[in-house]
Amino acid sequence: MRQYLERFEQHLAVERNLSPRTVEAYMRDLRQFHDFLQQHEIVSFQTGWLKQIDLLVLRQYLARLHKSCSRTSIARKLSAIKVFFRFLVREGVLADSPVDVLSTPRREQYLPKVLSAEQVAHLLDRSPAGQRLLVMRDLALFELTYSCGLRVGELTSLDVGAVDLENHQVRVLGKGNKERILPIGRQACSALQNYLAERGQPDQHAALFLNQRGGRLTARSVQRNLKSRLLQFNLPTDATPHALRHSFATHLLDAGADLRVIQELLGHVSLSTTQKYTKVSFTHLTDVYDQCHPRSRKNN
Repeated sequence: MRQYLERFEQHLAVERNLSPRTVEAYMRDLRQFHDFLQQHEIVSFQTGWLKQIDLLVLRQYLARLHKSCSRTSIARKLSAIKVFFRFLVREGVLADSPVDVLSTPRREQYLPKVLSAEQVAHLLDRSPAGQRLLVMRDLALFELTYSCGLRVGELTSLDVGAVDLENHQVRVLGKGNKERILPIGRQACSALQNYLAERGQPDQHAALFLNQRGGRLTARSVQRNLKSRLLQFNLPTDATPHALRHSFATHLLDAGADLRVIQELLGHVSLSTTQKYTKVSFTHLTDVYDQCHPRSRKNN
């Protein structure tokens, strides 16, 4: 198994040019499947064990997943197994893939968490207690997230040289190592200028956002710092850094921005991924209608 997984990992990283995080997600799901086969002694690993994996084995695994995983997680895990078996077919290890006949579970429909424009303003326009440099860093970080709709991984991987404050632009490396150039809003530029000045104008190759010890800030730290800021300002504490990305897209849509422009800004490959924001926007629209229309308002 190990030799096939190593070859598959190289295939994902080199041939398909997937990000390290995506590759690790694939490998984690496959290791979980392998552990299931071992723990329950479903196949014999002595010889030709891959050919022992048939529809019955796969359905046993899916039944086990349904006890502890959401449909979204199951769909992702099944997708990883499908891609792996197709790779084995391509390499000539198997004649065909037993996974292809399985249908992917329908994913749960959900609306992303969104802060209102007023809540975002409350988050960004007030200064929390704390060490000056770290307060300035977090303001610049959250201003940039909301200004550009960045993923937290894109945010933490930025170097100082990726930001062009003179032209109000940032160069972002997104999923699949796809680069995009995004405009930065006036207030985000101002927050970044103040933060970098406080750091003494660091080298272009230095990490843009540093932790207290001088290392690159992690996604977990960003989430923790946001939650602390939300608590201080009595804002919804279930909002994550990704909620600022969702808020960016929804507020643009509410203001009349074209869906395809938002798709480009967010770095979505498919327009269908961006279309979920139309549901959020319509929900907001109906809420406002119910509150404001004289023939729709509920009696107090």
